[in-house]
Amino acid sequence: MRKRSRFKLLKYLAVAGLITLLFIFAFNGTLLWPSLPKKTPTPKELHDVISPSTYRFILNQPELCEKKSPFLVLMIPVTLKNREARTAIRRTWGQHGLIPGVAILHLFVLGQPAQSEPVLQEQLETESKEYGDIIQMDFVDSYHNLTIKTMMIMNWVATYCQAAWYTMKIDADVFLNVRYLVDYLHGRDESSRKDYITGSVISDAVPHRDSYNKWYIPEDLYPDTWYPPYVSGAAYVFSTDLARKISWASRFVLPIPLEDVYVGMCLHVLGVKPVYATRFLRLRNLFEVRKLSYERCTFSKRIVVNGFNPQNLLRIWHDFQKSQSTC
Repeated sequence: MRKRSRFKLLKYLAVAGLITLLFIFAFNGTLLWPSLPKKTPTPKELHDVISPSTYRFILNQPELCEKKSPFLVLMIPVTLKNREARTAIRRTWGQHGLIPGVAILHLFVLGQPAQSEPVLQEQLETESKEYGDIIQMDFVDSYHNLTIKTMMIMNWVATYCQAAWYTMKIDADVFLNVRYLVDYLHGRDESSRKDYITGSVISDAVPHRDSYNKWYIPEDLYPDTWYPPYVSGAAYVFSTDLARKISWASRFVLPIPLEDVYVGMCLHVLGVKPVYATRFLRLRNLFEVRKLSYERCTFSKRIVVNGFNPQNLLRIWHDFQKSQSTC
């Protein structure tokens, strides 16, 4: 009888403990599941700074997706002076027909320089006529305006290419293993077609309050202690439905000059959590935002690797295209 009584007592204690935990979570749930921020509209004069509707197109490709529904659209931020990078990308991971039977488009996204560059602008317009892969708006192209450029990307996809399955924002100095990416996305379940964004997730970032820091953010722009989870801006992939939703959410987020953090803030408004892209018990990061020394077998098991100039990208791509059967 004593054993039975002791067993009942332990059972009651376990149930009571469970109820207590549920009670704590119910009243203090923000510790585990933060509530969504209140949707307070950003003052119009501030939202207009990042809104693509404030600016006009200099170059556009509005009919690019009309005759096809791409599986993937690569949106590549560059500047007017990045002609060598654009050429290298067209000859490597941006080339047409790279994966037979899979429609992939690439577009270079630009603003305009603070000081007029008529010769370079004329060359860009000639380049646009030849390749049909350039969109340009008349905001000033600068590091602190990358948030504007990112919202331009979201707006363009939402307006002109809604039928695409996925969109990738990828910097021009990044190596992209296109086949691995396509295989990875084909391996996702149906849920990845909605509210899905993946890359190298940063979930422990804090605002830098030192005004001399490159990533300085004053408290009046962002008063919280932590940033919400976001994906590194070097490269990330998202289901195309998010382009429209992020554009909408931007109406409730104060602009900051950190474009990847800003996208994370918009995702937080939407209640969307970025997904970390890993393989083999999370030990292999598929989106390498650090620079790795080139080794064909290592690169064959990554989606992106960061930090290559155009000459290195061409050299690496030439070697990478060789047989990888030994990897």
